This record gives sequence, C-alpha cells and structure tokens, in this order.
Amino acid sequence: FRNYQLHVEWRVPATIAGEGQGRGNSGVFLASTGVGDAGYELQVLDSFQNKTYVNGMAGSLYKQAIPLANPGLKPGEWQSYDVIWTAPTFNADGSLKTPAYATVLFNGVLVENHFQLKGETLYIGPPVYKAYDRAPIKLQAHGDKSEPLSFRNIWVRELP
Repeated sequence: FRNYQLHVEWRVPATIAGEGQGRGNSGVFLASTGVGDAGYELQVLDSFQNKTYVNGMAGSLYKQAIPLANPGLKPGEWQSYDVIWTAPTFNADGSLKTPAYATVLFNGVLVENHFQLKGETLYIGPPVYKAYDRAPIKLQAHGDKSEPLSFRNIWVRELP
C-alpha cells in the first residue's frame, strides 16, 4: 500500500499480567519496509491504568508522537484504531521529497492529528527515512511474556 485509510480492532486479554511495555505490547506497522521491525509503528499496548513512557503508550507513533489523549479501555474489551496514512515520497536519488503523515483515532478519539513523522521507527537512535515505493501493513508479534493479543475486523481502503 501507499496512502490509505485503515481500520483495525484489537484486544488485550482480560487476564493480562505484567506492567509497562511488558503488558500486551504489540504494534501495527503502517508501512513495513523490511525484515523485523523495519518501518513505521503505531503502538498497541494495554494503556489502561498501566504506566509507561508517553511515546510508547497505545496510540503513540512509537518513539515519535505522544497521543493527545488516553482513551484506552480495560483489558478484555475490544478497542479500535482508525488511521489515515500518507506515505512519504522520495526523489529519484532516494532523498526525501515529502514526509509521512498519520492521523489516528483511538476508540473514536483523535490521538494523532496529521502528525509529520521524522522517519521510520527505531528502538534506539533517531528516526531516519529510507526510500520505498509501496509497503505492506504488518501486525507485530512483540514476543513478550504476556498473553497474545487478538485482532479482528481489519480493513484498508487505498487513497489517491
């Protein structure tokens, strides 16, 4: 995909254990640009009465954008993301022409308002842009000790 509208519903188990980033950690990669965690990640996490760093909570564009609100529901309840993704564009030499933007509604509440990303999500180091044309959307299996999350009702509509 390039530019699109995405809807995804997700749920952490009602019996979730752990704390912080070890509590239902997952993600939706809005553009998966390579192996592993290469790309642009919208964080999925149990953020209901669960303290963690602000740019790593549910609704954040991981390590770049703090959500404008925390409308997270308690574990066991279905939650939703509605995303408008505008992919970055690149010049013929691979340099950045226009940056990526994301608008995110979390359970119907605006949490990211046409946020301009600084590049791909990196766990360590500053974000960087790497040229690509189209990329798949990917659901992350973070591999934490907590029980796995569930996803349902996923649809995407390409935009011009």
